[in-house]
Amino acid sequence: MIEVLNLINGHEIPANNWLDIIEPATGQVYGRVAASGKAEASGAIMAATDAAESWRHTSVKERSRLMHALADAIESKLEEFTIAESMDTGKPVDLARTVDIPRGVANLRWFADSVLEFGTDRYETGNRAVNEVQHPPVGVIGAISPWNLPLYLFTWKIAPALATGNTVVAKPSELTPVTAWMLGQLATEVGFPPGVLNILHGLGHEVGSAIVSDPRVGAVTFTGGTQTGRTIAQATAGQFKKTSLEMGGKNPTIIFEDADLAHAIPTAATAAFANQGEICLCGERLLVHERHLDEVVEGLCEKASQLVIGDPLERGTQFGSLVSEAHRDRVESMTQRASSEGGTIVHGGKRPEGLPDRCRDGFFLEPTVITGLDMTAATNREEIFGPVVSIMPFKSEAEAVEMANDSDYGLSASIFTGDESRAARVAPAIETGTVWVNCWLVRDFRVPFGGVKNSGLGREGGQDALRFCTEARTICTSTQVASGDITRGAVPS
Repeated sequence: MIEVLNLINGHEIPANNWLDIIEPATGQVYGRVAASGKAEASGAIMAATDAAESWRHTSVKERSRLMHALADAIESKLEEFTIAESMDTGKPVDLARTVDIPRGVANLRWFADSVLEFGTDRYETGNRAVNEVQHPPVGVIGAISPWNLPLYLFTWKIAPALATGNTVVAKPSELTPVTAWMLGQLATEVGFPPGVLNILHGLGHEVGSAIVSDPRVGAVTFTGGTQTGRTIAQATAGQFKKTSLEMGGKNPTIIFEDADLAHAIPTAATAAFANQGEICLCGERLLVHERHLDEVVEGLCEKASQLVIGDPLERGTQFGSLVSEAHRDRVESMTQRASSEGGTIVHGGKRPEGLPDRCRDGFFLEPTVITGLDMTAATNREEIFGPVVSIMPFKSEAEAVEMANDSDYGLSASIFTGDESRAARVAPAIETGTVWVNCWLVRDFRVPFGGVKNSGLGREGGQDALRFCTEARTICTSTQVASGDITRGAVPS
């Protein structure tokens, strides 16, 4: 049994209440996590506020050095972080080892390096003035991260904030708190000053709400569900607080008649079932030209049947459990609803049999393929966030674009075509923040990430993340003051 404590002002602090930590692959409690509230949030925000002035004046090279030291420390404990991530989430240990933990390390390193080149912009206004645009830190940033990619997305939020000289009050998901707790311990060990990074655990409507609503917090960055994001937006709007929201998706994967099916089908399967479908970028809607419908359905079912479902801690497992009993039950109910809407479950839809004894009470659900639903079905409207994909045919390019855009969400899309001119037409016509052409989930740290419509507000990644964590201050200095005419250098706005 482990106890996950808060990190406040450089010290591990328990709370008055606790929540169970449940391993989703077994359904068993294996620890407890502090259930914080307003008092703990206030203490952490006070610590961050007190540390803000010193940290913002710490040299950028020293901040960068500490972030690299933290990345080094995580790498030195790769296996411990890997096991913890797999146990917390139910994801295969091989996935955590090769993707989640290395990406968390990479997040820290990229922002530690990129901030060294992020500085003052200088613009000369003819021979009249010189404008300098500085980027001072916001101050205290509240960061709320989700349960599906715990370390990956936790570092994605805290790294740009710390690099640009902000102090942070961060809340990981109460379902998957362990790797954030481990990171906090290492941050103290490598020398981050007290109060610079504070990590609070607990429920969103208690400690998360307290972080968001506190006026001492200058900006909030959130990844999670759309309804929670809407609540956060309402809370921050009245304070005119900088807010970044990365929320849900109902992402289309489009396979045109000229696509290379040998590449498109396995990539579409990966997009549907990676991480048990618990990625906001997963392709839940698969739109297929009617000419290839049968072949794609057959191919996707074959790929789903080949996935090795089992104990996430065993090497070779490709498909683990969902994160919680409540989430498994929700996904299962949505799958059952698809049948009532007239859909056909052509693969999966059940709890798998033949699991190891250790996992007999785990929260597993088979990868599921559904056909026969149109765009009005709730299954095709609501985000499922599980291993469920609905396949629908289209007749023309225009119809495919219309179907792709017929959604309240707009996070990402993938299109598969062998025609470059078609890709050039279709990609910009799709209403999403990211469109992948003949690929899925190829990410570059330099490009912005986020969505439109109900998928989000603002962008993360690259320069966008650094600018979100800073203010823009312009200092305009006249070069003609010596002339004695202070109006001579004025430029109409």
